[in-house]
Amino acid sequence: MKSVRALLLLTLVALASALTMLAGCSRIEQAPDVSYTLLDGRRSELAALRGRVVLVNFWATDCAPCVEEMPAMVANWRRFSPQGFETLAVAVQTDPPALVSNFAQSRALPFGVVIDNTGEVARRFGNVQFTPTSVLINKRGEIVGRWVGKTDFAAIAPLIEQLERDG
Repeated sequence: MKSVRALLLLTLVALASALTMLAGCSRIEQAPDVSYTLLDGRRSELAALRGRVVLVNFWATDCAPCVEEMPAMVANWRRFSPQGFETLAVAVQTDPPALVSNFAQSRALPFGVVIDNTGEVARRFGNVQFTPTSVLINKRGEIVGRWVGKTDFAAIAPLIEQLERDG
């Protein structure tokens, strides 16, 4: 009988621990209140985009997967920007601004390109270390998706579409 009680107690402790971990996973994470500088020198802040679905993509000019995914990112922006969708391409701290500027101009990037020369934007988004990293934010400013590595933007298009409809 004691062994059954002990086993039951261990099972309950394990279950409680698992539920605590799962509860942490379901917690809604607000996007950080960050200020940033766009490639053209304008200052802005993420809070100004509240009410829009926003994709924040951390990238580097010397990152092959980053360069490969840019056309799909542009396609998603073109598809959803009429509904208010916004994209911020955050060039990482190690990328020289002149190189970022050349890249953005040569590819006619239609969305905001952020120069994160201090690394503050990456730090505020959970200390982003790897490129590419993409973060999707709903209209309420909540992070609803995070992808590390090359993102399949065609695959997340239905999620963006749903977020645009949800208001």
